[in-house]
Amino acid sequence: MRSIWNGTLGFGLVSIPVKLYSATEQARLDLDMLDKHDLSKIKYQRINENTGKEVKWGDIVKGYKLEDEYIVLGNEDFEKANAKKTKTIEIDDFVEEKDIDSIYFDKPYYLEPEKSGRKPYALLREALKRTGKVGVATFVLRQKENLAIVRTNKEVIVLNKIRFQSEVRDFNDLNLPMDIDLDNKQLDMAVQLIDQYTTEFDVSAYKDNYTEELQALIKQKASGKETRQPEKEVTPTKSKDLMAQLKASLEEKKKKAS
Repeated sequence: MRSIWNGTLGFGLVSIPVKLYSATEQARLDLDMLDKHDLSKIKYQRINENTGKEVKWGDIVKGYKLEDEYIVLGNEDFEKANAKKTKTIEIDDFVEEKDIDSIYFDKPYYLEPEKSGRKPYALLREALKRTGKVGVATFVLRQKENLAIVRTNKEVIVLNKIRFQSEVRDFNDLNLPMDIDLDNKQLDMAVQLIDQYTTEFDVSAYKDNYTEELQALIKQKASGKETRQPEKEVTPTKSKDLMAQLKASLEEKKKKAS
């Protein structure tokens, strides 16, 4: 793996030199954009809107429009804004992970200690395990301040970016069913159905079947075989059929279990 950031993980007066690695990767197929007339690859160019000419990467700078004028910013300017946050993941607080709503979770990264930081890394890892707490930290990555939690996953310390409250949309604008009279028998049966489907979570039990099926379809098309779209129509359950559908669901689960 290639590290995407080098800096320091800090808690209290303890500083741990670390490297940051992306903990996830895309599993979807690598599809190219093609011209449907001759299947030529589509190229994307960076065009100067005034001259219409292509601009090389080395000639591109970043700028912020202030009133009617662009202020050009270089890498050194982003560091000058807050040099510490560009090089330090600073843990400000420790909290219970269960207190953080899952809607705030974003992207996970692995933290690896530099040679000189192995002992304090191990110390923080074991202290997090013993307390069951996670650290809440802030740092700057790719010219953006990020909020994150620092937690353990087996023997590695994971930095999980989480969203700021301002980045989560308010759901109060949605048309949600708030004044619905629910039948207690239906509710009891829905709870029973949930109980029947309840199991220990094992992520390895879930597979990316769609990608496999898409690859199989590609092979079929490559061999000249006809591909058909499976007929599957989902009909929303009507209120009058709700009890019958719940009963049928419970019976189906019992049959699968037997």
